[in-house]
Amino acid sequence: MSFDLLQQDLRAFVAERDWAQFHTPENLAKSVSIEAGELLEEFQWGEPADDDGVRDELADVLTYCLLLADRLGVDPIEIVRAKLAKTIEKYPVDKARGRSAKYDEL
Repeated sequence: MSFDLLQQDLRAFVAERDWAQFHTPENLAKSVSIEAGELLEEFQWGEPADDDGVRDELADVLTYCLLLADRLGVDPIEIVRAKLAKTIEKYPVDKARGRSAKYDEL
């Protein structure tokens, strides 16, 4: 499935249920955080026993991120690429490879 078809499916899902009225940027951002917490909960006591649970929670996080991007009128692929370009500059390979230090400590 292409990314565009996925976006269309998400829009149709929301429209069929008349949920766009609840999808303010603030509410969607809250939902991203809530679902990220549920994803983290899968790892609470170590490695998850339920791989399906991890997949489901990750899907929820991604879904809300995509809905938020759509609501804000931004292209998720474009903003990730733009942020990656900035991060590449902050973390040059020769200084960052194999290190977890923050960019201002490299």
